[in-house]
Amino acid sequence: MNKAILSFAISVFLFLGFNSIAQHKHNHQNHSQHKAHHNWSKLGSRTVDYKLDKDVIHVGAKEGGFTKIKVEVRGGAVNTHKMVLLYMNGTKETITLKHNFSKNSGSRVIDIKGGKRLIKNITMFYDTKSLAKSKAVIYLLGRH
Repeated sequence: MNKAILSFAISVFLFLGFNSIAQHKHNHQNHSQHKAHHNWSKLGSRTVDYKLDKDVIHVGAKEGGFTKIKVEVRGGAVNTHKMVLLYMNGTKETITLKHNFSKNSGSRVIDIKGGKRLIKNITMFYDTKSLAKSKAVIYLLGRH
């Protein structure tokens, strides 16, 4: 009888131990996915008119330095041509971004030259050329 109780106790101990490890791993994966999704900061957004357009999104030093940026498009389709980043030290970086974004899509992650940089503003050049029935909204996101 003692062997049966001991065997049962070991089984329960192992079950609880493995269950605890599996739960910890699951929680850690969820936390990592949640953190990865939220480490982008919204730099600004603009609604695109039905024409060739240029908009300036002011960022400023209070947002801190950024190493990467990306574009997300919601509500409609848009053709992007380029973006010009003006840094706080007065230098500019032109990023060619010739892409036809469909509704609810996004760009690749774009590395900023020179590491962590303070962005004064970003000028976007784009058009819709009647690609969509509804106006597109462009969101610029940055990662520190």
